[in-house]
Amino acid sequence: MVPMKFAAIIEYAPVPETISRVRPVHRDYIQGLKKNGQIAIAGPFIDDSGGLLVYEAETAEQVDALIRDDPFFKEGVFKSWVLRAWKPVTVNPALLPAA
Repeated sequence: MVPMKFAAIIEYAPVPETISRVRPVHRDYIQGLKKNGQIAIAGPFIDDSGGLLVYEAETAEQVDALIRDDPFFKEGVFKSWVLRAWKPVTVNPALLPAA
C-alpha cells in the first residue's frame, strides 16, 4: 500500500493536571514520529480540549496503533478520536510555525 495522510481529531479528558504532567513526554513521542516520517503536523486546540494531528501511514489501523502508543493515551488524556483519510491539496508554509 501507498502511505497517505490521516487527520486525527482527538478529544482530551478533562484532566488538566495529567495533561501538564505528561505533555513533555507526549511531545517527545510526537518528535520521534516526526523523525520517523510518521507525522506531518500536530498541535493542541487553543482551549486544550484536544488536538489535531496529521499522521502518515498506510492504514487507519497503523495510525490507531500510533495513537494508542502515545503517552497521552496511556495516561488517560486521549478520551476519543476520529480518523479521516486526508488529501492535502495546497499548503502555505509561511503560515505554519517553524518546527
